[in-house]
Amino acid sequence: MGKGKLILICQSGGKFTTANDGSLVYSGGDAHALSVNKESSFDELKLEMAEMWKYDPNSMIVKYFLPNNNKTLITISGDKDIRRLIDFHEDSGTVDVYVMVGEKPTDDALTNPCSRSSRTTGAESVTPSDNLIPLPSVSGDMVLLNTLFPAASDAGDTRQLSNSAPAGSDLRQQKLIKSWKNCITGVHQRFNNVHDFRDALYKYSVAHGFTYCFKKNEGLRVTAKCKAEGCPWRIHASRVPTTQLFQIKTMNGMHTCKAGPDPTTRSKASRKLLASIVKEKLLEAPKCKPKEIAEEIRRDFGIELGYVKAWRALENARGESQVSYKDSYNQLPWLVDKILETNPGSVVTLSTREDLSFHHLFVALHASLYGFQNGCRPLIFLDSFPIKSKYQSSLLTATALDGNDEIFPVAFGVVDAVSDDNWHWFLLQLKSALSTCQSITFVTDRLGQLRASILSVFENSYYCYCLHHLTEELKRDLKGSYTEEVVSVIVAHLYDAAQAGTLDEFSKFIDSIKSVSSEAFDWILRSEPENWANALFKGSRHNQMTSHIAESFYCWVGELPELPIVQIISTICRKIMELMYSRRMDSNQWLTKLTPSLEDKLQNEMLKTHSLQVLLGLGSSFEVRGLGTFNVVNIDVWDCNCRGWQLNGFPCVHAAAVLQHVGRNLPDYCSKFYTTEAFRLTYSESVNPVPAVDQLLQASQSAQVQVPVQVRPPPLLPLTGPPKKRRIRWRGRPKRELHCSKCKGAGHNRKTCHVYA
Repeated sequence: MGKGKLILICQSGGKFTTANDGSLVYSGGDAHALSVNKESSFDELKLEMAEMWKYDPNSMIVKYFLPNNNKTLITISGDKDIRRLIDFHEDSGTVDVYVMVGEKPTDDALTNPCSRSSRTTGAESVTPSDNLIPLPSVSGDMVLLNTLFPAASDAGDTRQLSNSAPAGSDLRQQKLIKSWKNCITGVHQRFNNVHDFRDALYKYSVAHGFTYCFKKNEGLRVTAKCKAEGCPWRIHASRVPTTQLFQIKTMNGMHTCKAGPDPTTRSKASRKLLASIVKEKLLEAPKCKPKEIAEEIRRDFGIELGYVKAWRALENARGESQVSYKDSYNQLPWLVDKILETNPGSVVTLSTREDLSFHHLFVALHASLYGFQNGCRPLIFLDSFPIKSKYQSSLLTATALDGNDEIFPVAFGVVDAVSDDNWHWFLLQLKSALSTCQSITFVTDRLGQLRASILSVFENSYYCYCLHHLTEELKRDLKGSYTEEVVSVIVAHLYDAAQAGTLDEFSKFIDSIKSVSSEAFDWILRSEPENWANALFKGSRHNQMTSHIAESFYCWVGELPELPIVQIISTICRKIMELMYSRRMDSNQWLTKLTPSLEDKLQNEMLKTHSLQVLLGLGSSFEVRGLGTFNVVNIDVWDCNCRGWQLNGFPCVHAAAVLQHVGRNLPDYCSKFYTTEAFRLTYSESVNPVPAVDQLLQASQSAQVQVPVQVRPPPLLPLTGPPKKRRIRWRGRPKRELHCSKCKGAGHNRKTCHVYA
């Protein structure tokens, strides 16, 4: 199946039943197959489905399951939902969709929200409001809840709601009550864990309009009763032995209080409501910020939400959907085993310190190693990126360039700090993973002892400085001595000198710098130009002057919110998998011998040949004259005295003029690394998906096995900025007298008030 396409197995006429584990099973009916892509229209899809079963398109409802989740149905209601469906199931190629007619299904199996947990932190009590705010269910349908928020005095967190309820709110409210009433059905009902039971109990109480209190609230058992005095409603549930399942043991469902759907009698809502909304937002936009969340909730639901409340809801939702930062380090050994299991031939190394605290992690996938050794130029760029975390951690990367001049990830590592020792360890792992004897050129900055580590680990290799880091260092040293205009002129001449192919051109640009600033001239001579100038560099850097090309692939690491380490590693592996697949598919459409980027470069060189004159020479040597230039080209040894052919790996403008003059084919005189064949070989191997760490958690919970501590997190990041100063009250100033908010008396507060005790 091509990229962006999916086959829909459309089923209708059957019914859903609930299995013992809470998953939904569809049986009966008949099925048809349809093909959709990201350009498909939902209206056209409905018409085609309606024609299959002779349904009314306006009364049809189309739903599907998310991957590895048969407990929650997702509704397709527009073109955007079709694109999401393809994104979710593109790897599988096919997906089952369920077509229903008439009112949305009221079967308990469909409306039972216990299949999806909404674990939250402790509730923040809020006051009721008469307004009905539409909220999205997991399936995308609009439902209603009596949203409850603090009084107007708490202006720092929440403000007034909109005054008018949306049209059709009564109908939506009835559907909500009808669905949430079935959260708890009676004795022997099972839930995935204690959190699911608590959430179901909360929604059940909201739908039935009563409040409850816990008599016992533990991980093994939970007992709750109606808060109304004398009301016999009571429920008790406990964990099923040897599992994490929670089962209702006893329940008295009769109320003698005023329980009912009246909004004035409903229990107070809490942060659970906000967390559930924010969870759905995070599925669509993991990088969203509190301001964006508050704006979307205000726009979608009419709720004016303060920044503090939005930030708390965002943190709670992220905490519920993620593994804890501390525990994630202990899951690294499991992740390492799964990477090696799913991608044989990969090199993954994990090391800890003596106290079991995290030290190093190196990952080189088999597909990346194979692609670099068989299709990429022997050129590696080394760079590092910070990782947002409360623990000390940084990302080290080794990247290359493919034949289309696009970034190709070779290996990456996570270390507790960017240091010379950690870089040396990373290079040792890279050396063992590549196991090649060919000479490799490394491009990086010139700080620290990285050069010595490269030359000691990779024998016969070359080391060159990143021109971007070099110029930034020059700017810092010249700051204050010259104006910005003068510094920009010096930097421009420095770039020209670095890219010059001959010693004469290099000397000309260096003399230009000397005429502007003798201080900058001396600085450049001390900067070891043999490691950054093309005219002096002994290796082959293919005219690549900077090392920060990896930013185009790894820049998202710094933009992400704080994530557990296992999720960062899994995300990098997934992005590499998507990169390999998409470029392999794209290259299948190429019809030229060379990659598209090199085809464009050769076309540009051909346009410049009109002003050149080619003179016949001896044998395979030719003289090329231009406006004030004279060059000698030898097409047999692929040589031009401008050195552009040798530096780039494809004919320079002089060589292009000669080859065109003698009727030769330019692609035959380009390096093999620029061919489409080499590009396809680079991406010929696939990266297999790595299982999510949730599988480890589910396995350990179901088996009631405590995972032993193998890796502890690294030290916490040191606090930055000046230390907080403690306010020292002036001795002569009297302290403010306490006043009680209950009795309004002086000398005590509401907690120690004895009037209302």
